[in-house]
Amino acid sequence: MEKNDPKFDGFAKDYDAALMRGVSVSGESKDFFARGRLLWLKRCLHRLSFAPQRVLDYGCGTGSATPFLREILGASAILGVDVSAQSLEVARKTYRATGAEFKTIGDFQPDESFDLVFCNGVFHHIPLDARAGCIDYIRRCLRPGGIFALWENNPWNPGTQIVMARIPFDRDAIKVPPPTARRLVENGGFEIISTTFQFVFPSALGFLRNLEAPLSHFPFGAQYQVLARRNDAP
Repeated sequence: MEKNDPKFDGFAKDYDAALMRGVSVSGESKDFFARGRLLWLKRCLHRLSFAPQRVLDYGCGTGSATPFLREILGASAILGVDVSAQSLEVARKTYRATGAEFKTIGDFQPDESFDLVFCNGVFHHIPLDARAGCIDYIRRCLRPGGIFALWENNPWNPGTQIVMARIPFDRDAIKVPPPTARRLVENGGFEIISTTFQFVFPSALGFLRNLEAPLSHFPFGAQYQVLARRNDAP
């Protein structure tokens, strides 16, 4: 990811509307998915007895994950970083009251101080030859033993293909299959903890959502999470 890239500046003001044009086919809102990702992450972290206080939202965009990072994970300090200055301006205005901070990636130097880095739907926008560098940046943001939660759209899910085709900034994205994401993270100095899938059932089949957890290790969901720990072994 470039340190300063205006690509998403043009979408900053109507980002939510553009996103809703895609996710509306599921019968749910963007907040349903934002909350669902953090609820699932909390469940995974609880199994590890891991309660992050300092959280970095990498590729935060307009900051829509911010209230859920605070409410669900209980983070005491949140920093969102992104390449779009206009998106960050929207985030600052919208979430000023939460106490979260927002900076461009170029303005924040990794300091190994964060317990958790959360990243949703970012890497499919990053050029292939820049992805390893972004993983290295994330690793240097984390304290030793810190955890990285990478969420990506699942290209093996037909519904994901439909949604991404309806979103202007996702149409030309280079999708990231789960094995590619795992390899990228592992090669970047992380130990993989788990790869799980979520959002199997659309709203019309909501009565089946109690099966989401049992099905989470099968590649059916619209999104997947690679959970990894910074590896500081010699």
